[in-house]
Amino acid sequence: VKLVESGGGLVQPGGSLRLSCAASGLTFSSYAMSWYRQAPGKERVLVATISRDGGGTYYADSVKGRFTISRDNAKNTVYLQMNSLKPADTAMYYCKTALGYWGQGTQVTVSS
Repeated sequence: VKLVESGGGLVQPGGSLRLSCAASGLTFSSYAMSWYRQAPGKERVLVATISRDGGGTYYADSVKGRFTISRDNAKNTVYLQMNSLKPADTAMYYCKTALGYWGQGTQVTVSS
């Protein structure tokens, strides 16, 4: 199983980014997918989860209303659209399968 995140970068407060996580080596549509983040010196925490068919989602309170998780099972890819970004959103963002596999992460930095 391989997960490759992309789309991170430096953005100003109030800006937007779209993260992608491309999966291979698994039947992607059979598993829920999640995004986590880890800020320096802090624990890795769950940001959002999406069900196998995309019909169900969960968001941490800190991102609810600003972030949207989605997936394209035809492309074996899960996305995280992040709007109204805040400095507190600065972290390494990871995707994870329900099987327990992690990607290598993509850095998001929100700063003016």
